[in-house]
Amino acid sequence: MSDNTSQYVNWFRQSSPYINAYRNKTFVIMLGGDTLAHGHLDNIIQDIALLSSLGVRLVLVHGARPQIDELCLQKNIQSRFHLNKRITDAPMMQTVQQAVGQLRSLIEAKLSTGTSNSPMHGADIRVVGGNFVMAKPLGVIDGVDFAHTGQVRRVDVQAIKKVHENKAIVLLNCLGYSRTGETYNLAVEDVATHTAISLQADKLIMFGDENCLHDVDGNLIKDIISSEIQSHLATMNDEQTRQYMAAKHAIDQGVHRCQHISHHKDGALLTELFTLEGSGTLVSKKHQEQMRQASLNDVVGILELLSPLEEQGILVRRNREVLETEIAQFRVLVKDDMVIGCAALYPYEHMAELACVAVHPEYYGGQRGERLLQEIEKEARLQGIQQLFVLTTQTSLWFEERGFKAADINALPDSKQSLYNYQRNSKVFLKNL
Repeated sequence: MSDNTSQYVNWFRQSSPYINAYRNKTFVIMLGGDTLAHGHLDNIIQDIALLSSLGVRLVLVHGARPQIDELCLQKNIQSRFHLNKRITDAPMMQTVQQAVGQLRSLIEAKLSTGTSNSPMHGADIRVVGGNFVMAKPLGVIDGVDFAHTGQVRRVDVQAIKKVHENKAIVLLNCLGYSRTGETYNLAVEDVATHTAISLQADKLIMFGDENCLHDVDGNLIKDIISSEIQSHLATMNDEQTRQYMAAKHAIDQGVHRCQHISHHKDGALLTELFTLEGSGTLVSKKHQEQMRQASLNDVVGILELLSPLEEQGILVRRNREVLETEIAQFRVLVKDDMVIGCAALYPYEHMAELACVAVHPEYYGGQRGERLLQEIEKEARLQGIQQLFVLTTQTSLWFEERGFKAADINALPDSKQSLYNYQRNSKVFLKNL
């Protein structure tokens, strides 16, 4: 098997838990006007079609800001803004409707592609749009009349669910309608957020130009909790501010997760959804990595973590039957219900063994090993244990840096000494608690 084939097989296998988890889930995907103008749009549409084929219930919400600006230039119409919102008078409303109509036609055409040599061959996707979003006027603010600029009043959830029952994609845009027959220009973030909240969507996914967050060293911030967003506002650009405040509102109103991905990265939607590493910035109510007591459902995940280390001789082999009987000794670090780290505690009267410390290779760093160690130490103290010991062949330095001291085999409990494997010649380290 070639390296490329092997990588493909491994990726496909690792993505299977996500495929199962996403079936019949509801995702709202926001495509801003910049995304619709980007060269990766065809691939983004193909990835959206793949999600639909996998049984994900999709609502696409598209914007039109740059397209409206372009039409204004062509028509020599002056755009006016207040509070970063476009003032939509009658001539501007005609321009907005023209831009939105053209983009709707573009998206529908691309989702209809199905020639024999295309990635969407046989997808047979149906797209349904309509007056699903009811709106109301923004009114007069600071003495400025926003005219036909509005805000979402209500989203017709039952109508959207009927469309999903028929296996079709719902397509919304930045227009809303009133009971009196008026049309209003809405912010695409407003439509996407209210739709996700109304549907209690499993995910709100926002494409953007530079919408992912980075730390001071330029590293991608992979996840952030909604309560932390306010402290990041000073460093955000306009797009980030709009999107992350919308995400915070959505999360606070019950949407499970909001994910921000860049249209500049080809395949960002798939890598964000189907890999542990992801490709964007995730917003949630609480951090996604959780430490907890292991259960029998975690056995396969723990085995996958331990097997490579066992192959290298770093850890002693444990088969599935042994692990199942010892599962109560394990603590696991999980993300998206997938085990990304584990450690075990085996008590011996006043001492206990720390064993099976392992972290998924894609999650090295981030002090996850330290978190596992701290969890085991906390549990040991609760059990009245005074010393931890560890047997290791290749990770002595890591344990020494964390307060373990080299010791003789005779320092081990008698029952452990009798099981000592002299052929492995493991080094012994102790730590007082």
